[in-house]
Amino acid sequence: MNSSLAILLPIMLPLIGAICCLAGMRSLVFQRVGGVIFSVITFGASLYLLFEADESGVIVMQAGNWSAPFGISFVADRFSAVMVAVSSFMGAAVAVYSLSEIDEDRLKKFFFPLYLILLFGVNGAFLTGDLFNLYVWFEVMLVASFVLTSLGGEKAELEGGIKYVSLNLIASALFLAGAGIIYGKLGTLNMADIAQKLAASSDSEWVVSSSMLLFVAFGLKAGIFPFFFWLPASYHTPPSTVSAIFAGLLTKVGVYALIRAYTLMFVPIFSEVQGIILFLAIMTMVTGVFGAASHFDMRRILSFHIVSQIGYMILGLALMTPLALAAAIFYLVHHIIVKTNLFLVSGIVIRLKGTCDLAKVGGLVKTTPWLAVLFFIPAFSLGGIPPLSGFWAKFAVVKAGLDVGAWISVGAALAVGVLTLYSMTKIWAEAFWKKQPEEVDGVIEHKPAGRLVWMVAPVALLAICTVLIGLFGEPLFEFSERAATQLMNPSEYITAVLPGETEVQP
Repeated sequence: MNSSLAILLPIMLPLIGAICCLAGMRSLVFQRVGGVIFSVITFGASLYLLFEADESGVIVMQAGNWSAPFGISFVADRFSAVMVAVSSFMGAAVAVYSLSEIDEDRLKKFFFPLYLILLFGVNGAFLTGDLFNLYVWFEVMLVASFVLTSLGGEKAELEGGIKYVSLNLIASALFLAGAGIIYGKLGTLNMADIAQKLAASSDSEWVVSSSMLLFVAFGLKAGIFPFFFWLPASYHTPPSTVSAIFAGLLTKVGVYALIRAYTLMFVPIFSEVQGIILFLAIMTMVTGVFGAASHFDMRRILSFHIVSQIGYMILGLALMTPLALAAAIFYLVHHIIVKTNLFLVSGIVIRLKGTCDLAKVGGLVKTTPWLAVLFFIPAFSLGGIPPLSGFWAKFAVVKAGLDVGAWISVGAALAVGVLTLYSMTKIWAEAFWKKQPEEVDGVIEHKPAGRLVWMVAPVALLAICTVLIGLFGEPLFEFSERAATQLMNPSEYITAVLPGETEVQP
């Protein structure tokens, strides 16, 4: 297997799987089995890509053998490869979980083809080396995710879907405008070529306007302050299967795009916007955690915590040191696993109690102690309790802030960590520790154990991963440091995409 095929497989396998599921649409069993199998083999292909990228540094595939910057480039460095790997892992885990939750009505409406198309778009976004094609991959994700959000046809789902798609369409318009301005100024949309031309320009500040358009577009998709309001209004409405994959992956594509843009293309003008990014990172952390503290529905709380935790990742970008970028990458991996798992746990709570409203739920620690353990691990990892993965992620971000004297940022990060722990403790005390409220007794639904096991197994697996990353996280952090070093020195990326280009072409 050559390195070009290593890039192609994580993109093409979900697409092939979606086509196969459509071909077998008359059989719901075929769709279930096909959806899970293609999700799992996509994860296997992503592991091979991760290995190849770590060994080779940067892998490039030029579609149709058209050389960059004229052709379509697919590029895998360590950062994009680890994002594809962890995203594909979540895709496989959530696909297994869906076997218990997704009903026949949604299956008949092509849930698994849409799900695989979503993974197709996510992996394509991580691996593209072209700004316009990044826009295309964003649109693939948007179409699939909008339909998945509103697939049930219920009022709450449609309302959430409209909010979701409206704001993301605005982001797409801003993205297209920013890309158009860059093309008009530089005559290229290849990210390596943009980086090369801006690095050689004596007046690179003239692309600040277009970089800000892209920043707002990526910020909307990432859910940073003040563009986050669509997220908690829509992520709690679809089934937990859909909410979990959205929470784990979609906002992280926006974070990935921000990090890629400001460590590759817009390096010469980063100092112009660093203060803005730092301020928005702090505000994202603070507003997200206050939003979580003010709600009493489990999934709404978790939705706001997506926002607050995104702030830590953006803070790593804003600090722009090797340790800060390594911390951001480590945080991304940790958060994708933990946040996906928490939404999956909320789905089990809904299955058992019929709701995840904390006022109506209680007594889970006595009736389902195994679920209490499975919630405790990701919840308190999110709160930064050692030795779980979240402690090391937060520690790395704080250490990076201390190293550069960013005292306000460090103070905000520590305070938000405490408030995050408060929110997780609130869920624990209400849903698990207190007695079941008498007025809603009898809502527990006894589902067949054979169906519930498909929900519990991936949750348990992700909880084990959280513990392992916490106890044996050094290899992952060392990988994150290698990826951060690569991001801090974009010449390796540029040379791989544009071999033989030693000067800016007129």
